[in-house]
Amino acid sequence: QVQLVESGGGSVQAGGSLRLSCAAARYYGSFFCMGWFRQASGKEREAVAKINIGGAYGYYADSVKGRFTISYDDAKNTLYLQMNSLKPEDTAMYYCAAEFPPCSKSTYNYGGQGTQVTVSS
Repeated sequence: QVQLVESGGGSVQAGGSLRLSCAAARYYGSFFCMGWFRQASGKEREAVAKINIGGAYGYYADSVKGRFTISYDDAKNTLYLQMNSLKPEDTAMYYCAAEFPPCSKSTYNYGGQGTQVTVSS
C-alpha cells in the first residue's frame, strides 16, 4: 500500500505562487513514479507533471510548462509542485499520485486525498 499525504493548496490571485507537497510514507525506490494530477469542476482529471524519483523521466503538461516545477526530496520522501504565474484556469483539485513503472502511464493508481487550488482573477 502506497500512502501519500498532500498539503499546500489554497487561494491565490492570478500571477501568484503556491507550492504543493506530497509526503510519502517511505522511500519506494529510484524507479518509482510520482506525479501531480488535477481535476477542474466538470472536467476530466489530467496529468500536470510526472517524474521518476531517480530522475530518468520527466513530463509536464503543455499548459504548465515554464510555470510549474516538479521535484522530489529524497531525505524527506516528499514530492513538490512549485506553481508560479498561476492563472484562473489552474483552479482545480490537485492530487498527488504514484505508480510503478513505466512512468509514462496516463493514470497512476496510488493517490492522495487531494488539495484544492483556487486562482482568482
